[in-house]
Amino acid sequence: MKASVHKTYGPPEVMELREVKKPVPKDDEVLIKVHATTATSGDCKVRSAKPFAARLFFGLKKPRIGILGSELSGEVEEAGKDVTLFKKGDLVLCGTGIELGANAEYICLKEGAAIVIKPLNMTFEEAASVPFGATTSLFFLRDKGHIRKGQKVLIYGASGALGTYAVQLAKSFGTEVAAVCSTKNVELVKSLGADHVFDYTKEDFTKSGETYDIIFDTVGKTSFSKCKSSLKENGIYLNPVTEKNKG
Repeated sequence: MKASVHKTYGPPEVMELREVKKPVPKDDEVLIKVHATTATSGDCKVRSAKPFAARLFFGLKKPRIGILGSELSGEVEEAGKDVTLFKKGDLVLCGTGIELGANAEYICLKEGAAIVIKPLNMTFEEAASVPFGATTSLFFLRDKGHIRKGQKVLIYGASGALGTYAVQLAKSFGTEVAAVCSTKNVELVKSLGADHVFDYTKEDFTKSGETYDIIFDTVGKTSFSKCKSSLKENGIYLNPVTEKNKG
């Protein structure tokens, strides 16, 4: 099978399209034929080993995992004998987590991995873009931010992979959502449910006088010190890029 492979850390040019051995599923795994996958900001960080600390997880001198990609959609081609949740022909969307491996024609995943049946009204391309942004935003808002109904939440970088899901998730929790994005994305972010949108090319949300229970910077462009005055007492600042979460 073909896969996008990198043997060294570096710029995009280190990626090569290569023939690699097609995986064989174990008894508790499914073999998935990949129809669509993505290249996320997380993949770029792993590929370049920036920050350097990424090497602690993915290999100090060279990549431990040669195939990037943490999300995909596709079709179950084969199921191991112990698999009960999925069968051949099932259309699925999946997240691979730090094991990566999605940027290939085939991948084997354990039955208990982040695999769900693809909604019928989603294309493979749409489905493949769900796991990274949606699950990351859910983790930070729900598990780190302890989001709850009635709160005021600000999403910075609201038009990106994490931000678009963060806006929708925050609304689903029953919060009042403010969002920050560029001019060209204001209408998109409004359509996702944001109650108020700050165009960062025209205004600085920290000077609006508004305060929030949660500020979630999905793109790492702010800092706790800059946002502190916009947080309510006991408010929480979340930043998955720097992982400097305070509250």
